[in-house]
Amino acid sequence: MKRYYVLIGNFGSGKTEISINLAMKAAKTESAVLVDLDIVNPYFRSAERRKELDKAGISLLHPVFAMSSVDIPALPPDIYSVFVDSHTTVIFDVGGDPAGATALGQYKANFSKIPKEALQVLFVINPRRPLSSTPELVLDMLHRIKFRSRLEITGLINNSNLAAESSVEELLDGYKMLKAVSLETNIPVAFTTGLKQPLEGFLKIALETGLDSRYIGTPMEIEIFMHRDWDRFTEFGI
Repeated sequence: MKRYYVLIGNFGSGKTEISINLAMKAAKTESAVLVDLDIVNPYFRSAERRKELDKAGISLLHPVFAMSSVDIPALPPDIYSVFVDSHTTVIFDVGGDPAGATALGQYKANFSKIPKEALQVLFVINPRRPLSSTPELVLDMLHRIKFRSRLEITGLINNSNLAAESSVEELLDGYKMLKAVSLETNIPVAFTTGLKQPLEGFLKIALETGLDSRYIGTPMEIEIFMHRDWDRFTEFGI
């Protein structure tokens, strides 16, 4: 069955990182296409990793301004092709605020034709970023993105991290955050993601202390493809 993943999240949530990792994993056994719908954030674009994506056999569609000096983005018309082509896995990396989610909303009619079991709309949360540091902030952003995108959020992703400085503590704090958000919204936790060592440490503690697996979801080890100076982003409150 053809599968669609739509990853939505705030600035610094890590949705682009996870989108690339999902595409890389899928491309090992099947055909995959990554659709970069981020028309907002100039700092993290899947198009920056075109060389790695091409090498893995992953098709990439992105706004025409990505990697150029064009100020006003235009979404390529061939994005519509992913709803009918032969790719078995389609991943949408959506802009990190309600304005970005609006770009996704124009494909509402196409998404509505996809069987529910074939579509996952995933809200990525990194509580270590200022704009996602409390359940209240996360809930506010979730509801605004849901309204603009016109899609139901089907799952949450715990991607609590501090990039290369990540530890087990981040994922434990993320567990608490996502449990609170899940209980408030009735949206299940789909994945807990992280680098190998922190993720393994978290899962060990989760088993030893009896953390509820409903708020962990499927563990997903990721690699870092996007490298940025997080301290600079923190200065700007993102």
